Amino acid sequence: MRLKGPNARLVSLLYVAVTVSLLAQVGLGVKQEDFKTSEQVAFYRRHRAFADGVAKESRLLGKSASTQQAASPYSVLQDSVYLDGHTLVSSIQHGADKVPLKLSVSFLDKGIVRIRGQEAHPLLPRFDDTQKLVLRDGGANLKYASADSLQLTSETVNGETVHIVSFKDANHTASLRMTERPWTVEYVLNDKPSILLNSKGLFHFEHLREKPGADGEVDGADGAWEETFRSWTDTKPRGPESFGLDISFSGYEHVYGIPEHASSLSLKSTRGGGKEAYSQPYRLYNLDVFEHDLDSPMALYGSIPFMAAHNAESTVGVFWLNAAETWVDITREKSSTLGNLFRLGTSSKEPTVSTHWISESGVMDIFLLPGPSAADMYRQYADLVEQTPLPREFALGYHQCRWNYLDQEDVLTVDDKLQEHAIPYDVIWLDIEHTDGKRYFTWDSGKFPDPVAMQQKLAYNGHQLVTVVDPHIKRDTGYRIWKEANDKGYFVKNKEGSDNFQGWCWPGDSNWVDYLNPEAASWISRQFHLDKYNGSTPNLFVWNDMNEPSVFNGPEISMDKDIKHHGGWEHRDLHNIFGMLYHKATADGLRTRESPNKRPFVLSRAYFAGSQRYGAVWTGDNAANWEHLRASIPMVLSNNVAGMHFAGADVGGFFGNPTPELMTRWYQLGIWYPFFRAHAHIDTKRREPWVFGEPYLSHIRSAIRERYRLLPYWYTLFREASLTGMPLVRPVWMEFPQETSMFSEDSSFMVGSAIMVIPATDADTSMPIDVRLPTQENWYDIRSHAAYIGPLKRQFATDLATTLVFARGGSIIPTRERHRGSSELMRRDPITLYVYVSQTGTATGRLYLDDGETYNYQNGAFIERELSFENAKLTSRPSVRTASSPAQLEFLKAMSKVRVERIVIVGMRNPLAKAVVVENGQTRTIELSYAGHKLDSECTIRDPAVLVGNDWEVTLS
Repeated sequence: MRLKGPNARLVSLLYVAVTVSLLAQVGLGVKQEDFKTSEQVAFYRRHRAFADGVAKESRLLGKSASTQQAASPYSVLQDSVYLDGHTLVSSIQHGADKVPLKLSVSFLDKGIVRIRGQEAHPLLPRFDDTQKLVLRDGGANLKYASADSLQLTSETVNGETVHIVSFKDANHTASLRMTERPWTVEYVLNDKPSILLNSKGLFHFEHLREKPGADGEVDGADGAWEETFRSWTDTKPRGPESFGLDISFSGYEHVYGIPEHASSLSLKSTRGGGKEAYSQPYRLYNLDVFEHDLDSPMALYGSIPFMAAHNAESTVGVFWLNAAETWVDITREKSSTLGNLFRLGTSSKEPTVSTHWISESGVMDIFLLPGPSAADMYRQYADLVEQTPLPREFALGYHQCRWNYLDQEDVLTVDDKLQEHAIPYDVIWLDIEHTDGKRYFTWDSGKFPDPVAMQQKLAYNGHQLVTVVDPHIKRDTGYRIWKEANDKGYFVKNKEGSDNFQGWCWPGDSNWVDYLNPEAASWISRQFHLDKYNGSTPNLFVWNDMNEPSVFNGPEISMDKDIKHHGGWEHRDLHNIFGMLYHKATADGLRTRESPNKRPFVLSRAYFAGSQRYGAVWTGDNAANWEHLRASIPMVLSNNVAGMHFAGADVGGFFGNPTPELMTRWYQLGIWYPFFRAHAHIDTKRREPWVFGEPYLSHIRSAIRERYRLLPYWYTLFREASLTGMPLVRPVWMEFPQETSMFSEDSSFMVGSAIMVIPATDADTSMPIDVRLPTQENWYDIRSHAAYIGPLKRQFATDLATTLVFARGGSIIPTRERHRGSSELMRRDPITLYVYVSQTGTATGRLYLDDGETYNYQNGAFIERELSFENAKLTSRPSVRTASSPAQLEFLKAMSKVRVERIVIVGMRNPLAKAVVVENGQTRTIELSYAGHKLDSECTIRDPAVLVGNDWEVTLS
């Protein structure tokens, strides 16, 4: 039964008003007044006042900013320090509060250090489920250092007691040094202090307490027990419970990560940094920001509290495990290291990036990752939050989307047109208008009379369908989903905990499932099963939008912080993981809807650390302009830096109408996003690739085909990420860690280790492009194979048909060259290998293949080949992970006709006449042909006819 009469009319009018208000904002930019600044956040104000007080006291003491830790009021309690197995235990307290805090420093495998702190005897429990929901295996199986590898010593230096835990492994000679008065921690790597905690004296922990008198003031600051923003009041029944800590990176000038922000790759200073600095801290608080600003630390749709620091010697990281609202200030300075305090060397000036992290609630839980290389750091991070798993192979292809394809006929027309114009694609998407009145898991039967037949038609040529399923559930007693969830008590509750929390979103009056409740999460997962989701087939996948969560009539377009979740926890404690929990529930539902299970594909707008386990994300509602095109590069890179690898931006821009030139350039960049989707707002003009006519159609088609040509390389990169945690797209410094000129570079980037992309992002499409090729190495234009020797800095002429993409010398890149309509139709196509020779005449690479959809690869059903070129010989050998098993033998049989049809060796300088092929003891000779930028630079071996699953070698002579 649906609402009738006056109430229904009122609901409809309010819904229309909200919707019209939102749509009216299109083209007007973000409404800044809808979102808080740091000055409007009470817990940040209190910590800022505390920090300013510490700085003032330091000045009175004659201390410099770099040594102001002397003003910190927190000290270690006497005789409280001891080593308990792999954990250093201590108690610290504020000199005035006299409330002891229990602090534990745990030493993990690979040099990871974990620091946790909260009240020794809390008045109320603090929310501590973030670790269970984010860490690998809920944190239960973290690998700790052996107790006998740790040694605790204590000494007095300059009158101060210092406790030192020393340890050593294959990559580190390290120690952790903790001073007592004041409490500080210093992580010393290879005799250099690298990560410093409370070195600026900003640690401050608001202990839980009984509510005082009527004014509810704490330390003279307002907002401790109640806070109002515009028309919303946060009742704060638990009072103040925030904490903050300064974390400094000694010897570093650049820090990266903490997405999502429309900011530069190298994070900017937020205090005292000159004209380039921001006036606000970076904020981590998932929000639905309509037409967000650029070059801003403003919070957006996702939050990953992971930060990396890099210099020419090492890469280190910090993971701040907290799901509550968090602010991060960044300052830079030349400062003396604390080495003189600990007798570690001279007092010479070192560059330092100091960060100040402040979270509203929860337990202080911090991981220090020592590197020393980027690859080491990502292995350490993956030990904590897991790697990005192998996705469905189709998900790496091109996704065609808009809000909204009108009906079933429109969908099939787009499908036909893409095939007519020979444009490969894998997925068509449907936004909210495909449903029956915004009731998810339903179809508008007038527009989509036979969704199963539609999906079957798409699937015939290897194409999939994605439908949006948002987290808000329309409040309608006649709607099965709402009624079941309501009857079972699965909705998030209001602040009293007495009734469902209600808010407004696309359907009007809505409720939200409480994914913190395991029963509710399992229930929503089952709704994605084929017997529950009517009209769905195994070729239907899901898009989670609006899951920050977005609440149109809520504070900052989101949920009130004091409403209640399962277990009585307030929303403030888990806001930033709400979207991830829905993402997980959706992925679990798709994974388990078939037997045997198959890999899911789910796109989510909101995310947190750990979201990489469940699917892809995108940068949100961007705009069709050149500035947003440029901004997408550091945004996607920052997500990859923070471990959220399967990320992309809406090609063409969500809001507004792109020019044909902008659309072409965006496709030419978008093919290098890990997640490649074109999307558009409901009010925009149609913009499918053929709409723009020639020459734009040809340029766009060429770009999309290049993506498909390189799918074997992309899939192999995902395999690498699933094993090592390394990003798919990488800042240039990650591959060239000593190239200091590239440390802040975010207009070019690496795709894996083998390809450098320098996108054209200027409205003047004839504008020359500045290119910097690092290191003493060969670089090859990936299409013409023209060779360049780095280091090189020069301008390249360009036009709309030109893209600047270079293959790195020393790389072997696998491709599939035959044009097909989808990735599924390419699965048995032969492979071409491009060997880009280094200055030393060598090259290496890898090729990984599996069935692209099941989990059989976990039982060995894959082909993984290590490719090597040296002394004019190309060899293919199985990886160390290859092992004979029934599943592996069955897969080899299925792939027994897939061969290498061509080998192209680029960069040879001495023409040779023939190639001798050896496979399974059989030898044959093939004549060579030459072409390329220089006549002798490109050697092609046509149809060596070796199988991808066999051992073989090809020798040039």
